[in-house]
Amino acid sequence: MDQSIQFYSTNKKSESIPFSQALLKGQAPDKGLYMPEFIPQLTEQDILAFRDLPYSEIAYRVSWKFLAGQISKEELHRIVKDAYDYEVPLEKVKDRKYIMRLDQGPTASFKDFAARMMGRLMQYYLKLEGRKLLILTATSGDTGSAVANAFYGLDNVGVVILFPKGEVTDRQRKQMTTLGKNVHVLALDAKFDDCQALVKKAFSDPDLASLPLSSANSINIGRLVPQIIYYFYAYARLAEKPGEKIVFSVPSGNFGDMMGGVLAMKMGLPVEKFVIATNANDEFPVYLQSAGYHKIEPSRNCISSAMNVGHPSNLARLVSLYGGEMDETGTIHQPADMEEMRKEIFSVSISDEETRQMIRTAWTDENLLLEPHGAVGWAGLKAFLDQHPEVNNPGQLCVSLETAHPAKFPAEVQNLTGIDPELPESLKGIDHLPETVENLENDYEDFKKYLINNF
Repeated sequence: MDQSIQFYSTNKKSESIPFSQALLKGQAPDKGLYMPEFIPQLTEQDILAFRDLPYSEIAYRVSWKFLAGQISKEELHRIVKDAYDYEVPLEKVKDRKYIMRLDQGPTASFKDFAARMMGRLMQYYLKLEGRKLLILTATSGDTGSAVANAFYGLDNVGVVILFPKGEVTDRQRKQMTTLGKNVHVLALDAKFDDCQALVKKAFSDPDLASLPLSSANSINIGRLVPQIIYYFYAYARLAEKPGEKIVFSVPSGNFGDMMGGVLAMKMGLPVEKFVIATNANDEFPVYLQSAGYHKIEPSRNCISSAMNVGHPSNLARLVSLYGGEMDETGTIHQPADMEEMRKEIFSVSISDEETRQMIRTAWTDENLLLEPHGAVGWAGLKAFLDQHPEVNNPGQLCVSLETAHPAKFPAEVQNLTGIDPELPESLKGIDHLPETVENLENDYEDFKKYLINNF
């Protein structure tokens, strides 16, 4: 029988709570992030049984391991079937090297996988309790549109999205600003880390205690559980023999996607290595190499804009998973087991120049169309294989994640490949819709006044 899991705070100063409460709180009262007190396991037989199942059924079986005792099986089945009604292509590039395209959802971004399931779970618990929520979310590109889409039009949830002006593409911005209704968008002359800091401060501000605040960023455990699922899906579809090990490459910014993959590995997924590919914001590759952590302030602006994060929130979870303790400021109070982390994780920083070159060569050499984030992941995989000849062979199973549709970055893609990517249905017509967006100073008191005056 599946055991009901409690969730602890990475700062170790708040009490452990069940999933439903962790989901609705977002961030723990001590400013830590929620993590499961134990990692549920899937056996080799469980994973192999996923091979011929639809994505929604795999989603049910994986997420039930975390949600048992918190929701009925029937309700969870209904939620995952409703959330995952689109394709998850695994595109073969050459030999046993694949791209997993996580860009077929309603906002053409991997964030749809987390936001849609999290949104439906939140609605379920809010209706049970007769409550309302005000979601505060900082975005560096795709989170905002995915969250806005997941909660758009609901009468029990309001959404406030903060984004760094000038660091998202026009299409990314318009996916947020053309909705209206319960979706409120604020543009700041700031960095993503600044937007995220304002959101985190609001959660712990006693003056805002009367507002039912929660988060839909990857600081919310409700974002992480759905991001575990597609790693099992890819492996089950592609593995040729029981126990075969896979290499995953994950383009990483705030590290939620990466954290979902590492949790999948800890649940029993046979992983040879996780490649964590960052852009010029290289705080994690430096940390992995040196064990010294230093935030990048301000974060560096790169063409892979959704990854412009100088202090990834989810790093606190990774450090906790490897036996350490890092607080929300990035201060390490207990060192992680760096030897174990290095054994399981490889990390590399990919420059804009390398990103552009990868988009060019992937298209010309392999007929593979990538956008900047996927190009960082693919370049990271190539860097890992180049440095590890023992696994660099045609038989090694490798999957790199493509996290957004190339049509969201038309200028870069067209300039580098000559291809104007065809718009997915979710982006058609968006260029001509009117926008509603407010400009706000990068000042907490101004943000606080906005929340008090409007909500």
